[in-house]
Amino acid sequence: MRLSRKAWNNVVIFSMLIMIFFLNGIHQKINPPKEELGSMPLFEQQSFVLALGFPGFKIERIGTSWRLSADKDAAWQAQPAELEALITRWQESELTLTENPGLPGSAALSVAQFWLAGSELPMSFQLYQQQQSFYLFARQSQRWFSVDKTQAQQLFAPIELK
Repeated sequence: MRLSRKAWNNVVIFSMLIMIFFLNGIHQKINPPKEELGSMPLFEQQSFVLALGFPGFKIERIGTSWRLSADKDAAWQAQPAELEALITRWQESELTLTENPGLPGSAALSVAQFWLAGSELPMSFQLYQQQQSFYLFARQSQRWFSVDKTQAQQLFAPIELK
């Protein structure tokens, strides 16, 4: 079977298009676009928090207020207004994105889990410390944020940081 000149032109055109798409896809995989470092909110603007959990503590929305459930030996206590302020602090926080700090085998100081309306799985944030620096790891988005000690203490109020 012999192809006409017009048919060969079509073969060349389509093979070039396929090659362009292939090379463009390879380029995107080899050199993914870098995420710009800077300030970024932890939550989408319309996020509706149903519950927040720390190790030994759970804060749940009950109607328009909040209720704290804690383990028997937990020392931290808070009023509904303080609980609402804590949730608001998390929702309004804009933290600085940072590169992976490379914490070799470090255990998280604490974990905060948020159950949001419309989400099956909770959002998880892990707090790490390296010397005098604190880092927050957003598990779902795989992003690292740098936080200062004051921010860490405000966000993880039930946990005593050293």
